[in-house]
Amino acid sequence: VQLQASGGGLVQAGDSLRLSCAASGLTFGNYAVGWFRQAPGEERELVAAFRGGFSTYYAGSVKGRFTISRANDAVYLQMNSLKPEDTAVYYCAAGNWREVLAGRAHNWGQGTQVTVSS
Repeated sequence: VQLQASGGGLVQAGDSLRLSCAASGLTFGNYAVGWFRQAPGEERELVAAFRGGFSTYYAGSVKGRFTISRANDAVYLQMNSLKPEDTAVYYCAAGNWREVLAGRAHNWGQGTQVTVSS
């Protein structure tokens, strides 16, 4: 199983980015998927999670600005109104819902860097 996260970059505050997570070896429809981020010196945190058709979770710091979705065998994180504090390495992960919410998913992608300048 491999997850591939992409779409990061350097943007200015207020801009938007869309991250993508593609998978080989698993079907997203059978898993919960989460986007996590880790800033330097900080612990990894769950940003958004999706269990198709059942549940969605957003961290309070991104609610109303970020949207997680699934289409065409990929999971996306649309990030709007980006702030400098959103700067981090973003990871996607897949597992069952409880595992994803707890940050203990079995399947992780490599990170993609998001840098937001002020």
